[in-house]
Amino acid sequence: MSKTSVGDGPVVDGFLLGMPKCGTTWLANILAQNSSIDFSDPKEPNIIASHRGTFGRDASEPNLEAYGRVFSGSGFRVDGSVHTFSCPLSPSRVYAVNPKARFVVCLREPVGRAFSHWKMVRDNRADRRNGVDWSDFETAWGDQRLKDDSMWSASMGRWLEIFEIESFLLIDSERMRVKPEEVLGEITSHFGLPHYDYDYEATRGANTSRSRRGMTSLGYVFKRVVRLIPQSIRGTLARPLQKRSLNIYNLPLISKKREGASLTEEYYRMCAEEVVPDMEKFEAITGFPTQHWVDAFR
Repeated sequence: MSKTSVGDGPVVDGFLLGMPKCGTTWLANILAQNSSIDFSDPKEPNIIASHRGTFGRDASEPNLEAYGRVFSGSGFRVDGSVHTFSCPLSPSRVYAVNPKARFVVCLREPVGRAFSHWKMVRDNRADRRNGVDWSDFETAWGDQRLKDDSMWSASMGRWLEIFEIESFLLIDSERMRVKPEEVLGEITSHFGLPHYDYDYEATRGANTSRSRRGMTSLGYVFKRVVRLIPQSIRGTLARPLQKRSLNIYNLPLISKKREGASLTEEYYRMCAEEVVPDMEKFEAITGFPTQHWVDAFR
């Protein structure tokens, strides 16, 4: 049965805002187990926001008809487009879709997050495909698109101009890794859904920032083909592999080993002047504790 729409678009109940490299892929996989949740397929439809991934920008009006097709039509609809958070157009667009929407924002220590994001882009050569040079972390940090996902106060301020702070559940991705059952309970409750017994074992081998490798040319083709398969079928096929800690994307024909790179104190010193004041401001407007991250700069 189809849910009520706002104007020409679907009512979307919840948004998994990210940031990138904060465990949102794992979280989307496990939330999709819940029969009360209708998770977007693909995980990141990138329709509401003008930010279409790390580099893509498109300020044209969202295609709400296409947006409706990424949901099955029943359950609590959740959009997993993580780049929605830092897009300046998103708050008003989301409000138009559902003024009572609920949000889960996954956060991670900012420099570590930026470094992991940079390594992913470098390994899959997304910078080169978009005519951008992110060959080293220092160069990449000079790009505002990387900073926007590690410096959150300005983006959060825009959301809070339209939505109340109670609409947001802010989560430290490290706590989600250590206490998944506790965090999943908080998310389910925040969405106003009944308790659900998630199968954590089924996602044990899911793709993570620690296991992901750079894609080969064949890997990119394979990934595009896989995305054509409905999410429900992909999940059924993937779960037996995940339970055995097997990741098909780690096959030599699909991916390749990463080039070595290490997060050093030098990078923290380089970013501190901008990141530390931003964390303090973010804590001031949200109440989310950041001192344990600030301490990493000392």
